[in-house]
Amino acid sequence: MSDGKFQQAVGIALECRRLDKLEQAISKSENVSAMLSYCLRLSQTHVDKREFRHEVLRLIVNLYQGLPSPDYLSVCQCLMFLDDPGNVANILDELIKGDKVDTLLAYQVAFDLFENEYQPFLLNVRDSLPDPQTTSSSKMVVEGTVTSSIENDSSVGNVETSAANSPLTGAGVLLDGTAGRQAAEDTTSTTEHGSSSSQELSVYADRMVKLKGILSGETPIHLALQFLYGRNRSDLLTLKTIKQSVEMRNSVCHSATIYANALMHAGTTVDTFLRENLDWLSRATNWAKFSATAGLGVIHRGHLQQGRSLMAPYLPQNGGSGGGSPYSEGGALYALGLIHANHGEGIKQFLLESLRNTNNEVIQHGACLGLGLAALGTADEEVYEDIKSVLYTDSAVAGEAAGIAMGLLMVGTASEKAGEMLAYAHDTQHEKIIRGLAIGIALVVYGREEEADTLIEQMTRDQDPILRYGGMYALALAYRGTANNSAIRRLLHFAVSDVSDDVRRAAVLALGFVLCSEPEQTPRIVSLLSESYNAHVRYGAALAVGISCAGSGSSEAVSLLEPLTSDAVDFVRQGALMSMAMVLMQTTEARDPHVGTFRRQLEKIVLDKHEDTMSKMGAILAYGILDAGGRNVSIMLQSRTGHDRAMAVVGMAIFTQFWYWYPLIYFISLSFAPTAFIGLNHELKMPKFEFISDIRPSIFSYPPPTAPPSTSSNIKLPMAVLSTSARAKARAKKEVDSKASAGKPLPREVNTNLSSDSSGSTEGTEKDLTTTTRDGDAMEVDTGPEKKATNAEPSSEVLSNPARVVPLQEKYIKFPEGCRFAPVKKTPSGFVMLRDLDPLEPVELVSTNAPSTGLPSSNVGATVPANSMPVDDEPAPPEPFVYVP
Repeated sequence: MSDGKFQQAVGIALECRRLDKLEQAISKSENVSAMLSYCLRLSQTHVDKREFRHEVLRLIVNLYQGLPSPDYLSVCQCLMFLDDPGNVANILDELIKGDKVDTLLAYQVAFDLFENEYQPFLLNVRDSLPDPQTTSSSKMVVEGTVTSSIENDSSVGNVETSAANSPLTGAGVLLDGTAGRQAAEDTTSTTEHGSSSSQELSVYADRMVKLKGILSGETPIHLALQFLYGRNRSDLLTLKTIKQSVEMRNSVCHSATIYANALMHAGTTVDTFLRENLDWLSRATNWAKFSATAGLGVIHRGHLQQGRSLMAPYLPQNGGSGGGSPYSEGGALYALGLIHANHGEGIKQFLLESLRNTNNEVIQHGACLGLGLAALGTADEEVYEDIKSVLYTDSAVAGEAAGIAMGLLMVGTASEKAGEMLAYAHDTQHEKIIRGLAIGIALVVYGREEEADTLIEQMTRDQDPILRYGGMYALALAYRGTANNSAIRRLLHFAVSDVSDDVRRAAVLALGFVLCSEPEQTPRIVSLLSESYNAHVRYGAALAVGISCAGSGSSEAVSLLEPLTSDAVDFVRQGALMSMAMVLMQTTEARDPHVGTFRRQLEKIVLDKHEDTMSKMGAILAYGILDAGGRNVSIMLQSRTGHDRAMAVVGMAIFTQFWYWYPLIYFISLSFAPTAFIGLNHELKMPKFEFISDIRPSIFSYPPPTAPPSTSSNIKLPMAVLSTSARAKARAKKEVDSKASAGKPLPREVNTNLSSDSSGSTEGTEKDLTTTTRDGDAMEVDTGPEKKATNAEPSSEVLSNPARVVPLQEKYIKFPEGCRFAPVKKTPSGFVMLRDLDPLEPVELVSTNAPSTGLPSSNVGATVPANSMPVDDEPAPPEPFVYVP
């Protein structure tokens, strides 16, 4: 510290766990705010022990609050890590009581907290904020009482009378009605003060409503829905090609096509493909029908206001079975959970009633999954007891979903209920139930790190391989994104030593979750495992790389996965194709030529009738992942602030269970996040605002749409040529050459013969003649440089709010100087609050293209093209005129 090397001092203090020296190093540094940011980053990446990390974060919060102008964005992130919703609510409440800049900062904090997707924390913050209606009404009551009491005593005459009777009159204190005038002035000032305070209260109440709308998720979900709908670039021709190439009898590929369609249109509300192929869709039976119905939940995900009405034709009527297929009813309940995932306050009670009113295991299966998604992480006791009663029926189908749902409900709580679940897993004989409970227990210890070690040790030492399998996932989720050396060592040990292939596969796959914060490390760690003799280990290595490096376009990851896409074992090829799609999401061919090669490989596999079903299914799902969300989303397991996105990690973990149960494929949609820049003003509206992407547009543009096959072929068919015709053409050619060299005009009959000649040599001669003629004037007209100029690609691109900004593009985003709007936080993507530097001028807003909310299920997305422009109001009728015949 005496040498001024404060960063090294901070690092040593963290290594030695000396909080006093840490505080000293930060306080003595020249730039305290920058040093606090550096310390916060180090605490997330280099501090292994969770308890000590929390102590460091508390110290950082105290030091931030001691600054003249605290960085509230960082303070609230620290408080979220510490699970302290009360202090976050106090900070937000104080900010919205300030001016417009403070209010924008409060909204920005709320949006940043929402991106972490930690629903219980956000709901606690929202509930800790005061209710604006209650606050305003109580203040108005007080003001009303004061005003009325003053009004009753404010007449001049009354005051004069009372003054005349006063013993102080003789002293000249109250003379000539002075007291009356003074009282009247006081009344006027009080009335003015009351009106201004009521205006302030209404502004405060309006801000509080907006803030709570952000924290509850309503505002950001609605904005994301508008963006995904308006910018949808799904390629329906690709789906059509897949559908035509899939054999009628192959139910696996038929279902895979439905899954791919749902993923391609995730969150866009565009279900055109399903509506245009109802006959083809009707071939789905039993569980395939369950999956097809549930796919609507992925397509309409986030449509919170209309979710139930969209699914109404398929839902059980009056809470019980509506006489329809139990598979479509169960799928509809699962779809409702997907639509309301992590934001299920409005639908939870309906799902609960549906679960209570049925004894059908298929409907129970869908209701349990839907409830788990809607009540994710809320630890609701009532819901838990109802799901537990389904588990105790010992039905294999319903019990598996119940086990997963219990984990979803208790995610990250480290509840003692994990012990109950483990005990029942030992009692039951159904492998499906044991597996569901094993995954559920892993979800319960999510993010608890060393606190979960006892339970993990118990599971990994169990004789049942299914519980050891769950232990691998418990290790993965407890240490997600920490790159903890101890966790990696344990997983590698099980990957090479366990006797069960399932456990070994899960151990390698789990490395992807532990290393998701350091994706560049994963290919190096699993490179040897990817060459293992055991196909299950190779499969796990492929998925580990896909999970960890998703959306990164990493060349190391691509190099590792390439040989696995042509592996000898079909399910290894399947995993490698899906992982490659995850890595190359939103990567263009201009940036990485592997993208074009990979797409051609997928097309070849899909069209090959002799390809194995497993790898063909992997190729179809890879198409869905590669173009997910209308090509506007990417898989993000961590938010931009470094916090893990709990819903995304949980969704990816359950998605990997599709090895046993295909309907769980839809859980991958929980890990999708829109790659968008959405700028908002203080009214949470989108003003017209431009910024610069300082790189060639083709590097991060949308991939070109698939070209439809041409109806007319340009290939010339072979023609029969007579020997006499050939000799005549040869003579004509010789005559042309001689005349051309002499500079004489050609005879008419020769021209006629030449014009009717379709051979390549004569065409070449005509071209040569034309070129020769043009060359005479070539000195004056030089078209070369002009062509080059028109084809030259610009080095940067101007983007308009809202815009698609992919993660790899963020470092090239620049905000122009002198612009009317300035971002409160210099962030290159996500929800960004914009400060208006010229508030007196009228603001031009962006016209939004929102999905229809008033139409019934049968009409939504049917008549509106996927990439249609906003529809204006109906034009006004023409002016009156006189018709003259």
